[in-house]
Amino acid sequence: MILKKQTKSLIIRVIILALALTFLYLPIMTLIVYSFNESKMVTVWTQFSLKWYKALFNNSAIITAVGISLTIAFMSAIASVVIGTLAAFVMVRVHKFHGESAFLLFMTAPMILPEVISGLALLLLFVTLGDIIPVFSDRGMITIWIAHVTFCSAYATVVIRSRFVELDVSIEEAAKDLGAGPLKVFFVIILPAIMPAEVAAFLLSFTMSMDDLVITSFVAGPNSTTLPMLIFSSVRRGLSPEINALASVIVLVVSCFAFGSWVLTVRKQKRKEKNQALIEAALRKETARHTA
Repeated sequence: MILKKQTKSLIIRVIILALALTFLYLPIMTLIVYSFNESKMVTVWTQFSLKWYKALFNNSAIITAVGISLTIAFMSAIASVVIGTLAAFVMVRVHKFHGESAFLLFMTAPMILPEVISGLALLLLFVTLGDIIPVFSDRGMITIWIAHVTFCSAYATVVIRSRFVELDVSIEEAAKDLGAGPLKVFFVIILPAIMPAEVAAFLLSFTMSMDDLVITSFVAGPNSTTLPMLIFSSVRRGLSPEINALASVIVLVVSCFAFGSWVLTVRKQKRKEKNQALIEAALRKETARHTA
């Protein structure tokens, strides 16, 4: 009776998982399949062809937009991680100070504010500063970078702060007792300990910057069209098979990166387990030798 219940529960879970995966990935698979369609009609299959991939790599507008988006996303991710690390350090390690509540509010406000409000506020800021600083009047890559850092740093702070809270302060205190200065403690002990959170914050900020459309539309100029803006404008004019090809390339790159990360994680875990087994074997031999 128990075995039948377990079997029935397993079947139900498998069905639910299959439905969920189908709901999530069937549209992506359909998009990839139709990227090899020869017809210009994205919903009518005619025959297999690579013409839209050739057109994609010969499209200078798309290549330029990809370069702009990657540059801004990389710069935004780096700046967000630096700001997030400093903010998380202040939140966790600095004792109570005046204005702490306001500091926490302003650091996390971009996470809860609607993007339309944030984009409009940043636009008004850059228009005002454009009368004083000429670089803001053109509203190019610099203004997009500043806008992306504004909201990406809030998410990076939350991710890094969660790792800061879990750190063992006694290790840092022991290093200070042995003569290490504050900077050496940070770069030798704290930074390696929070590195997984740093990498996670970097990837999250990079992805959010690459994906942002609303705020970028407010602060971007005519010569700084990002990839989401280009795709959105193309879709408004009508679906293009080149967009299917572009999306397929992005899916391929992300899948390869995710698979590579998974392989490295598995190898690291196996290496860790192997080293642990060697240590335990050495301890057993040492214990047996002392017992004898």
